[in-house]
Amino acid sequence: MNTNPCYNIATNISNRSIKLKARYKYRIYPNHVQITKLNQLFGCCRYVWNQSLAHCNQLYINGIIKPSYTDLTKQFITQAKRELLWLKEVASTPLQQSLKDLDQAYKNFFNSCKGKRKGLKVKPPKFKSRKSKQTARFVGANYQINQDKIYLPKVGKIKIFWSRPLASKPTSLTIIRDSANRYFASFVIETNPESLPKADNSIGIDLGISTFATLSNGEKILAPKPLKKNLKKLVKFQRRFAKSLPGSKRREKRRMKIARLHAKIQDIRTDFLHKLSTNLVRKYDTIVLEDLNVSGMVRNHKLAKAISDLGWRQFRTLTEAKCEKYGREFRVINKWEPTSQKCSCCGFRGGKKELNVREWTCLNCGAKHDRDVNAAINILEVVQPKTKVDVIKTEALETPVQLSLFVSVAPPQEAVVAGGQPETLNKTRSRRNSTRKKVVDGNESSTRPESIQLRLF
Repeated sequence: MNTNPCYNIATNISNRSIKLKARYKYRIYPNHVQITKLNQLFGCCRYVWNQSLAHCNQLYINGIIKPSYTDLTKQFITQAKRELLWLKEVASTPLQQSLKDLDQAYKNFFNSCKGKRKGLKVKPPKFKSRKSKQTARFVGANYQINQDKIYLPKVGKIKIFWSRPLASKPTSLTIIRDSANRYFASFVIETNPESLPKADNSIGIDLGISTFATLSNGEKILAPKPLKKNLKKLVKFQRRFAKSLPGSKRREKRRMKIARLHAKIQDIRTDFLHKLSTNLVRKYDTIVLEDLNVSGMVRNHKLAKAISDLGWRQFRTLTEAKCEKYGREFRVINKWEPTSQKCSCCGFRGGKKELNVREWTCLNCGAKHDRDVNAAINILEVVQPKTKVDVIKTEALETPVQLSLFVSVAPPQEAVVAGGQPETLNKTRSRRNSTRKKVVDGNESSTRPESIQLRLF
């Protein structure tokens, strides 16, 4: 475990010549003939992947080392085309890229087992299903980009909607078909990091369920929660789908309704996270988040659905990538930091609090805190702690009234204490030596002011 309470994820890029890879995704609209050809291409890529994976698994059982990419290409593309003629009807580049992806997946798995790859443990590659998302990647000069269409070999010219222009010449093109039968073209390009004007301010963010994000300046941001809003409709579609016969056309239609609703929910969530992360990166120079154990938190069956509907991890990934792109500083503090237990004014730790406690009062300084705002301030202070001068200035602003130890007694014997409330001076003087005692007549008023020390506590 990292002993440092905060560690840097992405710092400002000093060398602006570093190249970054970005992905630009566009919607494409193939016709019926092109859809048939694309489905055939997806099927061939899936066949090459699954056959190669089954072969590697059998060699592992027999105790034989996994073959290289070249050996797999010769066996499952070159030799397979002599026996399976339908493999010749599609472009060869996506088949080769499918085997490259398999080889890279094995490398990631082996490096994760040996400890060379950081992060979570990578699982071995799995077989692909025709019911899930399908992809096929083209590289080099195997595709062409026109004004309103893209050309793919052995598929033809496909209509594309350019929602934004490409920043540079793409290095690869991936054709994607999701579960809702929507087709996309994803381009990978190389871009230079951009520099935004400095805002000279930082922000700490506390992620929550009822409020998606609470900023250290007191601002609260609510999430759209698309799954919660469409849950009744989703339950109705799934019940109808469960009652349909397997293999029937009606079952496929109902499956498509469920897939389209899930796609709509995902699009609403992704759009919200993109807009929020972009807005924060433009406003603040330093963004600080808490390292939440999301995979462990979703094991709680009472909160799993609500947490999954928010997209905490995706928000962190998008914010981190945009900070790296625009030269901002993104930092993450340790998940064991007691941000919800500590008072942001005096630093007193009040102990663990239940989730239903949204406001609390510090027992040390008496300050009233909103749970989320206090946590966001503590998250920021881990990275940028307050100096002694700032603390003194804050205390001076919060208590501008200066108390005097001695107060003059007015004729009606009333004095004003802190808080603006009068206190009647009905106290008798302490007895001194009997020889120095002076008796004052009750009918006469003393012209000398009486000095009394006020007790603050």
